[in-house]
Amino acid sequence: MVKRLTSVFTDNMGNCIFTGSPYVERHHIFGGCYRGKSEKYGFVVPLRYDLHPNGARVNPKYRRQVDDYLKKMAQEYFERHYGSRDEFMEIFGRSYL
Repeated sequence: MVKRLTSVFTDNMGNCIFTGSPYVERHHIFGGCYRGKSEKYGFVVPLRYDLHPNGARVNPKYRRQVDDYLKKMAQEYFERHYGSRDEFMEIFGRSYL
């Protein structure tokens, strides 16, 4: 059974949030030990394969830009909807703003 991932940033997990392309990979904005927390808070987005920061085919010059942008976007969302910056840092380990 495939896990159904949802996002607070889009209702359409079948198209890239930046380009609209249907060729996507699901990206957990906070990976590693924070992957489950990304899922809990809806910090998962569909990205075209060549924009996916963790993907093998991403252009290295965009990897950091995309990753930083998404982390800042997620933290701003968290602070508007869920809690304070201190609470964010307690959950996700640091501030990205």
